Amino acid sequence: MDTLLRLSRIIDAVSRFFGKFIIWLVLAAAVISASNAVARKAFNVGSNAFLEIQWYLFGAVFLLGAGYTFLQNAHVRIDVVAGKLSMRVRTYIDIVGILLFLLPMCWFMIEFAWPVVAGAYASGEMSSNAGGLIRWPVYALVPAGFALLGLQAISELIKRLAFLQGKAPNPLLEGGHDGNADSPAQPQLNATEEVQK
Repeated sequence: MDTLLRLSRIIDAVSRFFGKFIIWLVLAAAVISASNAVARKAFNVGSNAFLEIQWYLFGAVFLLGAGYTFLQNAHVRIDVVAGKLSMRVRTYIDIVGILLFLLPMCWFMIEFAWPVVAGAYASGEMSSNAGGLIRWPVYALVPAGFALLGLQAISELIKRLAFLQGKAPNPLLEGGHDGNADSPAQPQLNATEEVQK
């Protein structure tokens, strides 16, 4: 389990890197959007490429940030139901969800998106708009984003299994809906005590 937990920490570090990287993409999208608006209004100059790059960046933020969001336990949950369940039951539900739904969905999206990316790259597919951009980079965000989400799902699966064995803290209390990983006031419960609940 120690080797798997080390792998989990490496995956978490990759997700944190992309989480910090996408902050800059948000800033870039805002700067491009503002610059494009000023250029259109003040100088009557504009470009479809600027509009499309904003959409590319928007897509990158959501697709590349999905794994980081999972790391932070910030994906949508039905808290009315989840809040009434014990940590052990919630952990088992997460494990089943990861194995039966999330990982197969990630595989499916990568498997079916990759030929689209390859085809767009091989054909040099361009936007139909005048002055538009090439399409394959934005198409490539789909398999890349789901690969990152799938990796984080593996990390979360490892952490939940380790928690059930009493070898790691509860990943549900490390961030997101149940707490904040960055908060020093967050009580760190003993993993074995929490498994018994």
